[in-house]
Amino acid sequence: MKKYILTSAAALFLFSGVAMAQIDMNAMPKPGPTPTLNINQPKTFRLANGLTVMIVENHKLPHVTMNLSMDMPPILEGDKAGISEIMAEQLGNGTKTISKDEFNKKVDFLGANLNFSAHGASAGTLSKYFSQVIKLMADAVVNPKFDESEIQKSKDRMMEGLKSQEKNASAIASKVYNALQYGKNTARGEFESEQTIKNITTADVNNYYQKYYSPDNAYLVIVGDVNYADAKKLVEQGFSSWKKSGIVYPKLEPANNPKTTEIAVVDVPSAVQSVIKVGNLTDLRMNSKDYFASILGNYILGDGSEARLFMNLREKNAFTYGAYSRLSTGKYSPDFSAQASVRNEVADKAVKEFLYELNRISTITPEELTAAKAKLKGEFIMSMEKPETIARLALMQKTQGLPADFYTNYLKSIDAVTAAEVSSAVKRNILGGQSRILVAGKGAEISDKLEALGYPVKYYDRDANPAIKVEIKKVDGMVTAANVLDNYYKAIGGKDAMAKITSISTDASATVQGMNLDMKIINAKGSKIVQTLSMMGNTVQKTVFDGKDGYMELQGQKMPMPAEAKAEYLKKTELFPELNFKNPNIVGIEKYNGEDTYVIKESDNTYYYNVKTGLKMGDIQNIKMAGKSNSIPTNYSDYKVVSGVMMPYTISQNMMGQDIVFNVKSYQVNQAKDTDFK
Repeated sequence: MKKYILTSAAALFLFSGVAMAQIDMNAMPKPGPTPTLNINQPKTFRLANGLTVMIVENHKLPHVTMNLSMDMPPILEGDKAGISEIMAEQLGNGTKTISKDEFNKKVDFLGANLNFSAHGASAGTLSKYFSQVIKLMADAVVNPKFDESEIQKSKDRMMEGLKSQEKNASAIASKVYNALQYGKNTARGEFESEQTIKNITTADVNNYYQKYYSPDNAYLVIVGDVNYADAKKLVEQGFSSWKKSGIVYPKLEPANNPKTTEIAVVDVPSAVQSVIKVGNLTDLRMNSKDYFASILGNYILGDGSEARLFMNLREKNAFTYGAYSRLSTGKYSPDFSAQASVRNEVADKAVKEFLYELNRISTITPEELTAAKAKLKGEFIMSMEKPETIARLALMQKTQGLPADFYTNYLKSIDAVTAAEVSSAVKRNILGGQSRILVAGKGAEISDKLEALGYPVKYYDRDANPAIKVEIKKVDGMVTAANVLDNYYKAIGGKDAMAKITSISTDASATVQGMNLDMKIINAKGSKIVQTLSMMGNTVQKTVFDGKDGYMELQGQKMPMPAEAKAEYLKKTELFPELNFKNPNIVGIEKYNGEDTYVIKESDNTYYYNVKTGLKMGDIQNIKMAGKSNSIPTNYSDYKVVSGVMMPYTISQNMMGQDIVFNVKSYQVNQAKDTDFK
């Protein structure tokens, strides 16, 4: 037996060696034949009120998902912009038959998730709780309770969110880009403001619900471990009383691309990176004859980490962490757009490379087309493994007006696209010569370079109103960095008062996504610091340095302080950063949060001092960690006297792209002990 096994193994080895000799290991494997897809249709019925219901039975797992969506265009909300979001938040706040607390307790007890939006709702649950969860979902949709106190809480949250985004370049870029693309007083281009949110009343919310949140053009998709007959009965019981509104939606306002490529600049003084959005409107729909050629062209251009934009702006030029594009075939707002966040100093070069790639996408190689086809087909085939895909495709077929065999022939349609068709399609839908380019960044650093590109450049404020170009003004020869710093010392109370302070303990809090973020900092002379960030009583992050050594703690994981961080802390022997300055230089006068400020550069950091008051309005700290450099902008306001020295009681800091506003609860002076830094 042993000899037989050895002989068989030797034969297998010999056979494998011969086979391997005939295979080129460096050649990409050839794709197999395109499979034929048999796509089952969901069982469908319609209620008298217009609600279309699609049910896909799949008994592999004991789970059910429900998605309610309304086929409705954007609605102009005007001086009550934000009302749809306020209305949607109320749908999870109890109903006319059950209180908010009882509703939430039931959802939690069932281990379900239940969410609402201005265009529908979604839920997920174990199949054994399906009947209970769909009843809760239906009750919330059909019998909402609009409580004035809850509506006020929603308004407060929205206004707080707006404040946190006031200096966020990404949020500003998105808002202004849409306003310029469609018009700021249109359904697709308007945006919320503190005033429009204040204008919203309880009656407005109820009226909006009655008029627009209706079953007329709504679809309910149920996928999972359900029985069709049982599910149909539950839907009829829960949703039949949902009243039809008979709404006739107004036509969307017309929008046009610029005649030639133009650049819009929005000044975000505290931005350390510029957000670039490039795009144009299209009339591309899923039922357009050049749909497949267009999406293949965009796939090659910017739909992934191997696409041209990514390889150019990140891999070749190191301008950004990622650059991508998308070609939206949405029913109401089809468009092409591309985006990246880049360092301010290379914003002009990045714009140039964006346009270079947009203008040359009409020429692609056979290899690029073959690879794009293979990836798109692979993604589609993998998506078909999920039962919810069947329902989603059926929904798209109805709302997009697709032919009955659209998805059955999906893979064949991709295969049939030629390079010439891609070239023709992208010329119609990706308009390098009629692009609208929005750059939101530090205007004083980016404007001159962008103008040098040769395209028309227009300037806007963060509310999409025309603005003047922001420039750094030269200072009078008599004004020096030393003068500016002396004025700052006087403004906050004088050097004598500052010298009496040996430690400062700060207790502050912010609100992040509806949750409190607490910050406690103890600073003492001699580079000593302990900073703690906590949320819901749990420490999220902690930094400790005793003047010689320290550690960092992140979500319970403690680690020694890196050498780079130690070196930075050792430079900060004084409590007030200005007293640590070695070689400050005055750059000029620049607008900062609407005020003229003197700009002082010290090492890699930048500081802004109000020309009128002398107070510090903000700074940008350049932090080096693990070989990478990160710039952290901070704003200071609401100064009050503490032990003879003016301290800021509002501190806004950008963390991971989000502006977080800390309100200082208290300052304690000269209370720190050595044990605090252990």
